[in-house]
Amino acid sequence: MKKIFCNIILLLFFPGAFANAQKPETLAIAAAADLVYCLDELNAAFHQTHKKITLKVSTGASGIFFAQIQNGAPFDIFLSADMNYPQELIKAGLADSSSLTLYAIGHIVLWSMRPDIDVARGLEILRDQKIDKVAIANPAHAPYGRAAKAALEHFKLWETVQPKLVLGENIAQTAQFIQTGNVEAGIVALSLVVSPKLKNTGKYYEIPEAGFPRLEQGAVLTKSGVKNPAARRYLEFLRSDQARAVFNRYGFRLPR
Repeated sequence: MKKIFCNIILLLFFPGAFANAQKPETLAIAAAADLVYCLDELNAAFHQTHKKITLKVSTGASGIFFAQIQNGAPFDIFLSADMNYPQELIKAGLADSSSLTLYAIGHIVLWSMRPDIDVARGLEILRDQKIDKVAIANPAHAPYGRAAKAALEHFKLWETVQPKLVLGENIAQTAQFIQTGNVEAGIVALSLVVSPKLKNTGKYYEIPEAGFPRLEQGAVLTKSGVKNPAARRYLEFLRSDQARAVFNRYGFRLPR
């Protein structure tokens, strides 16, 4: 009875007291599309010890999120497939330099659902006349698209493949083009094809790292995220051994 009476007094004289005490914490995450499946596992692990934090996750092309954050989009943490984007946000005073974290090195693969396409031959198979369409992410704003273009240029295939190209808005959409059979083959993130959802679906060939610039992927707290304790806890989790084990399962191998 005494506790009820005290609560009534709080409601009468401090109407915001209960609301503030019980208000759930929310965290807005902007994440590169290559993390779309990996994040499910990461966030499930995070929720085991942070049950009261609500995660609002958006996945897409890193370049688009970069532009949105520049224009005031209310994301708390940015997981980019290109370290340059968070670094540019730091230079602009829109992110916290001390929070910058290298969380992954991305890898690209040639992937096809067609059993008659021997991806083990590598990118050279893209010269084959049976391949009419090749999917990559849009190099204008998708780091994995830029890596795909660089690999095609490195192996002297860009001019041959360019007329066949179908551009995905991001790397997840690019994978959908291949998975649904709308294109015969494409270049996507290793993290997607080794995920539980796509594992053993089609065949892939990992493109040698010498063929494209290193895909260093970075996480950073935005200007608004610095003020959000939940964002700091999430970043601490991304740096943990538990998170590292998840990243490793999705092919995000860090340099030793």
